[in-house]
Amino acid sequence: MYHVSVPELAQTVLSYIRKHELLKPGDRVAVAVSGGADSVALLRLLAELRYELGIVLSAIHFNHKLRAADSDQDEQFVAGLAQQLGLEPRCESGDAAAYAKEKHLSLETAARSLRYEYFQRLLQEHQFNRIATAHTLDDQAETVLLKLVRGAGTRGLAGIYPKLAAHTTEASIIRPLLGVRRKDIEAYLADIRQTWREDNSNRDLRHSRNRVRHGILPRLERNLNPAVCEVLSETAEIARAEEDYWSSKVEEILPVVWRMPLDPKANGGTLNLKVLADLPLALQRRVIRGAAESLGLRLEFRQVEEILETAFLPPGSEDARPRKSMLLPSGWRVSRRKGESHFEHPSAASEFSDYEYRLPVPGSIDVPELGSRFESMLVGRNAVQLYNRQHFFDPELLTKELTVRNWRPGDRFWPAHSKSPKKIKELLQDRQVIGPERKLWPVVVSGSEVVWLRGFPAPASLQPRETASSVLLVQELPLFEESVTTETLA
Repeated sequence: MYHVSVPELAQTVLSYIRKHELLKPGDRVAVAVSGGADSVALLRLLAELRYELGIVLSAIHFNHKLRAADSDQDEQFVAGLAQQLGLEPRCESGDAAAYAKEKHLSLETAARSLRYEYFQRLLQEHQFNRIATAHTLDDQAETVLLKLVRGAGTRGLAGIYPKLAAHTTEASIIRPLLGVRRKDIEAYLADIRQTWREDNSNRDLRHSRNRVRHGILPRLERNLNPAVCEVLSETAEIARAEEDYWSSKVEEILPVVWRMPLDPKANGGTLNLKVLADLPLALQRRVIRGAAESLGLRLEFRQVEEILETAFLPPGSEDARPRKSMLLPSGWRVSRRKGESHFEHPSAASEFSDYEYRLPVPGSIDVPELGSRFESMLVGRNAVQLYNRQHFFDPELLTKELTVRNWRPGDRFWPAHSKSPKKIKELLQDRQVIGPERKLWPVVVSGSEVVWLRGFPAPASLQPRETASSVLLVQELPLFEESVTTETLA
């Protein structure tokens, strides 16, 4: 079987580092090592190249406490490997499960958040000025494919960047293995007889990335293009260059089109529609996205198009009237008044308004107020083991169209494993959900009955019967979140 030889792989990585200017002599580099094959190979390769690169090398590890004794053994393995290579190991831990529960995040998102907080802290304390993570060409291909099917534009297709700026321009997170296939990494480790740790979560098909990794991409390689991973990676490189070009154009034009209040405490900003109308459509879209990002908002393509529709009449609809306003994620609203589009955010709780959306079965709906997407999926009963069981229903017991809305006074819910129905207000109080977050807390309603409440199991009376051939999955997903495994973002 063909594979890249040890010296050749090291030279490939060295060429990639120099092409993208990831490292320079004197850099203090920490390699983030989970214990998996990719990160172990990165550590071994940089240890081999450290004198040629002129860098000071260390190994860091974050223990997420997700796999009991296995997590502790990962930490011990990384520390032992670092010492074997004459490097100083630095390890830190955090309870990702508890953090996920506290912040209402998925385990993957919570783990990544804790890990990257650790990385940023090390950089801010000037202990290192580079942190190297073990993203590979395969990770890049998976990311581009996931972004594509979720409707990303060129920014999403840009995928994983070789370098990610940290708190200052002098510090960054780098990805030296983005030009290397995972199969070559494993062949390299076999050649040098280096072991690694396996994380079973990397084969958990509940994660969309794992379904792409172990099912979709291998089928595309067999049936369409054996080089599909390389093609997707090249697409990312093209998209990154496009993004760099357009970003410079947006920086030039944005101050002419976009105006923010002088008062730093004021919320919002204003787009000059007369100037915007004179721009090419591609630049209009990017200016709107750039304006929103100056407010901390990330918009999807569909939302940008809807903002354009509030600003201008769509082609062929001269007899229609464009709607004057629309809701955006996190409670923001954009409205058209006197030749301007105003982005506004209600700061007072008294300005809070209810939301309500229809959820077809099967189907999906975006809820801008939450920055979430709700999905209802009919799946075979055998697929139940791949998902969180508490979100499954017997489709025969629900209406053909559901309603997603915020809870209202008087709403009651009967979660499984509880003795009786209870007011949602009391259930949220028990969970210490308070403030504006509680007002927005979502429910799913079938007819007049609340059948789903975020963070609680489905009512026992509505869960699938043993005779049901298919079951209904209802789930809430972040609009902009990408599900990843622990090794992917080592």
